Amino acid sequence: MKIIADTNIFIAVALNEPEKNKIIQLTEGHNLIAPDVLPFEIGNALTAMMKKNTLKKKEVESAWEIVQQIPVDLRHTNIKSALSIAIKYNLYAYDAYFLECAENLRSPLLTLDIGMQKVAREIGIAILE
Repeated sequence: MKIIADTNIFIAVALNEPEKNKIIQLTEGHNLIAPDVLPFEIGNALTAMMKKNTLKKKEVESAWEIVQQIPVDLRHTNIKSALSIAIKYNLYAYDAYFLECAENLRSPLLTLDIGMQKVAREIGIAILE
């Protein structure tokens, strides 16, 4: 099965968050897919945590190395379509990129973002929980 994985899924695994084991269990043996903006969003999220003093500089680099070990198929982002979703549901474009990807590929979404889950359901996208 193809699973669209949100940025927070990769961050949770890399930082050994409590959800890590469940994420691995849900995704094991399946193909992870994400919009091609994923590496940029992960980098931004990690440095944002560093700026908030949640992560140290070495932890940012370590987390990035862990994320690089997770196989993921990056897909072209249809920004126009994603912006339509963002405008309709009052979302950040980055969230809409993942929703657009899931809708386009007719694949379930895996995210820890409750608001994104709600919008996905409204659009008709299955959520892995």
